[in-house]
Amino acid sequence: MIIEYDGTKFIGWQIQKKGLSVQGEIQKILKRFLKENIKLIGSGRTDAGVHAIGQSANFKTAYKIDTKKLIGTLNHFLKSKNISILSLKKKNTDFNARFNALERRYNYIIFNRSSHLSLYKNRAWHVKKRLNIKEMKKGAKILTGKNDFTAFRSSSCNAKSPIRTLKQIIVKKSSNGLINISFVSKSFLQQQVRSMVGCLKFVGEGKWDIKRLKKTLYSKKRSMCAPPAPPTGLYLEKVKY
Repeated sequence: MIIEYDGTKFIGWQIQKKGLSVQGEIQKILKRFLKENIKLIGSGRTDAGVHAIGQSANFKTAYKIDTKKLIGTLNHFLKSKNISILSLKKKNTDFNARFNALERRYNYIIFNRSSHLSLYKNRAWHVKKRLNIKEMKKGAKILTGKNDFTAFRSSSCNAKSPIRTLKQIIVKKSSNGLINISFVSKSFLQQQVRSMVGCLKFVGEGKWDIKRLKKTLYSKKRSMCAPPAPPTGLYLEKVKY
């Protein structure tokens, strides 16, 4: 299934001991409808406050599904939670939304203007100080490619290796102050995207130069990283299989 959600009120994708999770809310409805315990496997564990336009997930069931009816049922009960099921397709039994993913695309939204946010409150990062887009693009090039991203991973990240290959980072700015930063990779470390955005913001503000960004990347020290960007501006945009 392809899922869209507003992550503002959730503790993240994954079920935890306390709090509302996207995974948990969808599983509740699936269990009620299919009359069996369902384990929903997501393509990635988005953090608290992070949104999704195209999260992917799969589940297994012995129930013969009418996909149109199930989508209607799920969306009826999930509407109040700001979760939408966009599509539902049958796959081979060995399909796994997490491990079969070939590419993940995240997008981060910044509004670089003095005026406060009305429409994008809790859905973008409001940065008042003018950002230098040319310098941010230079910084994006430094972070693109295969690197050890230890400096950009959360201390609680349990990934076996800090090595990741960023296929693409694109920084675009519109006339209304909207800045989109898109990241494409097979996989990401915990808080990697938000940490990179935080560093690119420092570069754009002039707090860091490109040499300082390089120093952070090659240091392999989390203490060298800028504060991570808030989760409100981050969107899981698409997962490719």
